[in-house]
Amino acid sequence: MKIFYGVQGTGNGHITRAREMAKAFAEAGVEVTYLFSGREASRYFDMEIFNAYQVRKGLTFHTRNGDVSYLKTAFETHPIHFVRDIKTLDFSDYDLVLSDFEPVTAWAGRFSNKKVLGIGHQYAFNYPIPREGGDFIAEKVMKYFAPTRQHIGLHWHHFGQPILPPIIAVHEPPERSIPNKIVVYLPFEDPQDVIRMLRPFREHDFFVYMPVRLVSPAEHIKIRPLSREGFQNDLADCAGILSNAGFELVSEALQLGKKIMVKPLHSQMEQISNAAALKQLGYGRIMNELDSKALARWLENPHRIRVTYPNVAKILVRWIWEGMPFIDDDFVEKSWSEVNVLHFN
Repeated sequence: MKIFYGVQGTGNGHITRAREMAKAFAEAGVEVTYLFSGREASRYFDMEIFNAYQVRKGLTFHTRNGDVSYLKTAFETHPIHFVRDIKTLDFSDYDLVLSDFEPVTAWAGRFSNKKVLGIGHQYAFNYPIPREGGDFIAEKVMKYFAPTRQHIGLHWHHFGQPILPPIIAVHEPPERSIPNKIVVYLPFEDPQDVIRMLRPFREHDFFVYMPVRLVSPAEHIKIRPLSREGFQNDLADCAGILSNAGFELVSEALQLGKKIMVKPLHSQMEQISNAAALKQLGYGRIMNELDSKALARWLENPHRIRVTYPNVAKILVRWIWEGMPFIDDDFVEKSWSEVNVLHFN
């Protein structure tokens, strides 16, 4: 079996999910060609597992200081380049096309005769799940950004819908965590605003991962460059994580039993809805702005949740290998039957 797999590369969450799928495909002996879009080729890192992957410009959202600008996004879109990228893809040698909300692959598949399957969190929004922050533009973007006729949606809970648990690395939580160690990943916020919020809390050590190089301004604020290995090491033994409301990172934090505080991107329906789902499930706290008072309350509260998820990547690869049979209630229920939720204080 040969598969062409397109992955949205704007954020690191889609790539993290693709890494787990890549491991499962490799174990099953499936040949996969990977394509990434949404950022410059030089800005991808720790990509060895994807071998000789392809890169396209694709489409991406313009963000500034924690806000998504649809107007600037539209101005910076290059439709002629996008159409050219679509036309250059040839799926004739492949048995299946996958898209993790990757627009070039999804649209190229739409105009081909190949079966195209969407896998990702965004496809869960085709069902009635918690959603907030929607408007006409946001709804159209979600619907037409990377459309596929068949899809698998992923979420932290099924909400009574035919969606599956997150695709994340499955491993035991660390034996110990450092009580005052907090990992911070707020790449869409102004770095100086983040530092200003963290500075008063000297009794905590903040490991701040940023896409820009800055000198650590205080002993308790430790600036780190983006690194998959470094981030995973710090995530393993931290007490909690402060991040935007991206799906994959929160999924990892839940799996590891870390306490969670999220600050969703403004005007980004997916992240605002993720925050609403976290609140509804009782899995994490929310700040709508960079708020030192909200941060103080969260730092003082030891309550955390650990959610154990099955190896969904292996489940999906086996399902694909078996010819993608109809997903019935038994398949969904079996996938969720291994999920356990534990509360700690």
